[in-house]
Amino acid sequence: MPSIAIVGCRQASTYGKKVAQYFSYYLSKKGMAIISGLAKGIDSQAHIGAMKAKGITIGVIGSGLDMVYPKGNQYLYDSIIKENGAIISEYPLGMNPLKMNFPARNRIISGMSKGVLVIEAKKKSGTLLTVDFALEQGRNVYVVPGNIDEINSVGTNDLIKQGAQMVTSYRDIEI
Repeated sequence: MPSIAIVGCRQASTYGKKVAQYFSYYLSKKGMAIISGLAKGIDSQAHIGAMKAKGITIGVIGSGLDMVYPKGNQYLYDSIIKENGAIISEYPLGMNPLKMNFPARNRIISGMSKGVLVIEAKKKSGTLLTVDFALEQGRNVYVVPGNIDEINSVGTNDLIKQGAQMVTSYRDIEI
């Protein structure tokens, strides 16, 4: 099944959350699996949009499968499993969500996907590490432009300046 990663910042704006749900919902309806990191913010909204569309979503986590992080996402974690999705990890049971685990998790997110869609990223962000992995792996990188006055848009707008494909509709994404 074709798949796309949807990633972005944890401190997402209301706009970013809405856009994440929009893209994941409609891309799910087109038959794409949605892959993200089950973090708060854009990741959570991407998973929620896919579930609303009755699509497939896969959460790639940076801890053991028995360690939900953030704790506030327990309901989302459980819902993904109940709704025909999956949670995966390369870490053993009992492994805490250590900071060093997340860049490695990001390489799996991009590696499982045909493309990566970025919605809101600060200038220095783990999201941009996912983009680096995607480029190394030969994946397409799609970016939703952001408001030039917002800190959450500096990274995304820079990606567009560097040649990433700007998208404003789910129809812009072909995988």
